[in-house]
Amino acid sequence: MKRTFVDLHLRVNPKDAAATIQLLEKTETLGYRMVAIPTDPQISSDELRQLHNICKKAGLGFVSRVDLRPRTQNELLSLLRKCRRKFEIVCVLCENKEVARQAAKDRRVDLLNFPQIDYRERFFDAAEAELASSGLAALEFDAKPLLLLEGPARVRLLSCLRRELQVAQSFHVPIVVSSGVSDAMLLRKPREMAVLFSLVNLVGVCGLDAVSSNPLSIVKRNRQKLSSKFVAPGIRVVKKGMDCEES
Repeated sequence: MKRTFVDLHLRVNPKDAAATIQLLEKTETLGYRMVAIPTDPQISSDELRQLHNICKKAGLGFVSRVDLRPRTQNELLSLLRKCRRKFEIVCVLCENKEVARQAAKDRRVDLLNFPQIDYRERFFDAAEAELASSGLAALEFDAKPLLLLEGPARVRLLSCLRRELQVAQSFHVPIVVSSGVSDAMLLRKPREMAVLFSLVNLVGVCGLDAVSSNPLSIVKRNRQKLSSKFVAPGIRVVKKGMDCEES
């Protein structure tokens, strides 16, 4: 079966139309069929519609995404109440342990992203993975740091990612590999992304799933939830009102 490749973390500046179009067109040329673009939580519906149209012209499906960077657990809960119904993907940038733990167990969170390069500031461990395994969150790895870092810093990050991957897999936490880039020169083909992350032992089918079926399943799940026909997991409105009357 042909894979649908997805980049859930393509960073663009909507105010720079030319650069945005160039980045999206190259993304499509490389073989992606769907992208998520992180936006401000306060973005308007019209602005989201504009991004959708730009992606459509480039031949890409558009997924709305918000990156939350809360400092406390209470701030995270407040942001989730405001944003969950507005965006198809909710990612939490985990910069302290309190936020990381709450994000992992909250079923409104789709992606856990640890943006820190220093392994001492990353908080994905067995306790985090166990919480995530009982929720719905996937662990997102961005390619950008691996493409830009050199020498000992890159080696240390690779070691950290290997450890996090091993923990995630032991608790069956899904892995999503995204680009995290805003520069067209840093874009890579989906299969090249999978090969890049073989450096952290994400190999074979698992690597390909991380750039295709894993992110795609999150998008499909959330689109169902955001549908007006959604009632609860496994329950949808098929007919209502007059349609339910017997003929």
